[in-house]
Amino acid sequence: MRFVNKVALITAAANGIGRATAQIMVREGATVIAIDNHQARIDEAVPALRRGAGHGGKVEGRLVDALDAAQVDKVVADAAREHGQIDILVNAVGGSTVIDNPQATTEQLAFTDWQKLIAFNLDGTFLFTHAVIPVMKRRRSGKIVNLASIAGRGLSINSSSAYAAAKGGIIAFTRKLAYELGPEGINVNAIAPSVTLTERIRPHWEKRSQAAQAEEIERTPLRRVAEAVDQANVICFLASSDADFVTGLTIDVTGGV
Repeated sequence: MRFVNKVALITAAANGIGRATAQIMVREGATVIAIDNHQARIDEAVPALRRGAGHGGKVEGRLVDALDAAQVDKVVADAAREHGQIDILVNAVGGSTVIDNPQATTEQLAFTDWQKLIAFNLDGTFLFTHAVIPVMKRRRSGKIVNLASIAGRGLSINSSSAYAAAKGGIIAFTRKLAYELGPEGINVNAIAPSVTLTERIRPHWEKRSQAAQAEEIERTPLRRVAEAVDQANVICFLASSDADFVTGLTIDVTGGV
């Protein structure tokens, strides 16, 4: 079991890729601190995650606004004090659907939408990383995994330029952090998903025409779109000792797009 005696802090852990990641880690023995900004989601997710726990795995739900520096600093400080360590940080907060038209062209984007997407996709990742670094440095070990997107590679035909810029920022942030934190024994990596049928994305996918869905599938060599577990499997690899000599990397989890 890869995560026995590990403490993993996972943001956006009550659904989607974050929850799928938490399921794997708690099944493999981690103590998972599941962060979300919606109490009802936490109340539903935590018992379900606990039912799947194995080999000493535990789950704690914490209500936190990932864009609020004071809340982030407090939950990280509390976790470090209570557990004595934070071994893994998965920054899963982000997405394109926080604006009304996630496919807006640059001409169509309002500046407020630009700001919202940049903040939602970058600020939480920075705040949690900033708070966790001193905790990991004290033990001279740690794994940080960020969520980028193929939009950050300029490869998404369905995302706005604001989302692309934000996720491109995650890729650059990951690379720079790896250089900063490598000498401290901390690995920093990211994944860049393609369309992934999470609870938040599936309704948008189902609104697409059959032709548009078929086009997306056809351009994917593995001939399907991703499920959350496809992304979570790669996150867990990067967060495990299997990836001890991997840092600064963003892995495209796209079925070959």
